[in-house]
Order: sequence, then C-alpha cells, then structure tokens
Amino acid sequence: MTHLLEDENIDPFQIAQQAADQIAEKSGVNEHHIALTLGSGWAKAADLLGETVSEIPAADIIGFSKPAVVGHGGTIRSIKLRNDKFALVIGARTHFYENHGVRAVVHSVRTAAKTGAKVMVLTNGAGGIRPEWAGGASVLISDHINLTASSPLEGANFVDLTDLYSARLRAVAREVDSSLDEGVYVQFRGPHYETPAEVQMAKTIGGDIVGMSTALEAIAARESGMEILGMSLITNLAAGIQSTPLSHAEVIEAGQAAEARISQLLAEIVGRI
Repeated sequence: MTHLLEDENIDPFQIAQQAADQIAEKSGVNEHHIALTLGSGWAKAADLLGETVSEIPAADIIGFSKPAVVGHGGTIRSIKLRNDKFALVIGARTHFYENHGVRAVVHSVRTAAKTGAKVMVLTNGAGGIRPEWAGGASVLISDHINLTASSPLEGANFVDLTDLYSARLRAVAREVDSSLDEGVYVQFRGPHYETPAEVQMAKTIGGDIVGMSTALEAIAARESGMEILGMSLITNLAAGIQSTPLSHAEVIEAGQAAEARISQLLAEIVGRI
C-alpha cells in the first residue's frame, strides 16, 4: 500500500501539523515538552516517566501506520512528568527498509516538533563493534554516519549537523550514570544485517555502533530545531565481532534482559532534562 507521505504533492510538514493537532485533540494535552522514540529494549521506560494521561493507537493518527517489526510497540502516549511538563512517547517507528520513503521515516519526529517538543530522545537496539560492549551495554550516541544514501531534507536546505547529538544532554546522562560510554552510530539501510566486511568498513571510517534507524530521524529533528539525545542498547556484537550468527530473536531477548535496567536509566535522565 502506498504511504500517504510518498505523494510529492503533499507537504510533509502540513501532515505533521495535522498529526499534532489530532494528538492534542485525542490526548487533551495542548503542548508536549519532550519527545521520546523508544526502540528495542527501551519501551518500559514510558511506564517510569510519570502518569500516562493518554494512549492512542498510532494508526489512528494521520501519517502513522502499525509497526512492521515484532517487538516494536504501536501507540503514542502522553505522559505527565513529575515536573508537570508532558512527554510524548512514540512507540511507532517506521524504518527506512520498509520502503515507504524517508518522509514516513521522520514523520514521528516532525509531529513531535509540531506538538511543541524541544528535546528529541532517540533510542534503538543496535550492534556493537567494540568487544567490551558485549552483554547489553547502554551507549550514548556522540555522532553518526548515514549510509542510507538518503536525507529527509529536500531542496537547497543546508542544515548544520556539527553538534547534532547534544553535548549538554550527554552530560546530563552522565550525571545519572558516570560510567556511560559513547560512540558513533552508523545507519545502514537494512533489513539484512551487515556483513563482517561491512562492519569492518564501518569501524575503519569511525563507527562504533551499527543499526538501521536513528540517523535520518536525528537530521529531521535538527531541521525542526530540536535538541537531540541518542542512546543505543547494544543487543549484540556486530557480525564478525561475535562468532555466532545474528538473529532478530537475539535482539528481542537482549532487549528484554536489559529492559528494567535501561528503562530506569532513561527515566532518570529524562527527569533531569
């Protein structure tokens, strides 16, 4: 089925505004202050942030669709934080490999910005290149390399990405856990896992983490003027770094094993932002 946002005659920012208006109407929350996209292993953080005042099936909001991946949620939640501000928790992520176009991939981020959010927290489950990250490490994203050969920016729109992943927000995260490491995230197109040679290429060009999300979303978040915090759960060591074959079941299992720990960590970080 053709995705709404694939129509070149449609303004993606107008659709994002319509989505934000629908969220405000259905949730009763006129403005959200922070938004979170919760990837594999991170979903339970939403339960620890505060009081859920609204939970909407993502498919009920224009531009969103049901998740195509087992282990990913499908709702949009409004949560009242302990400081009386509101968080928008996006449990519906469209991946680039679903072939709906890059507009659909970043629609959630643009919608979050239209709801008023000034901070975008992007999380994912990913493969680690550094052997010391075996066992489900939580890693801050310091920068990214976009290997999708695409961008959410259209036309002569030159957005500076020098400090894309906020040093201020990474410092806040380290106030909660001083042991947090950081690395460069490399987004591949997917959906196949990377080959050992591709992982070595990513390492050679400066990558530490490999995955299939986040980078395109971060670019769109910066375009919309948001401050970005990126975090990866290292669900497995990347191909050729670990000796066993990779599987999605392994990713889900690692996410479940780390869920309580990383959810508490993220909730505490959000509480300080």
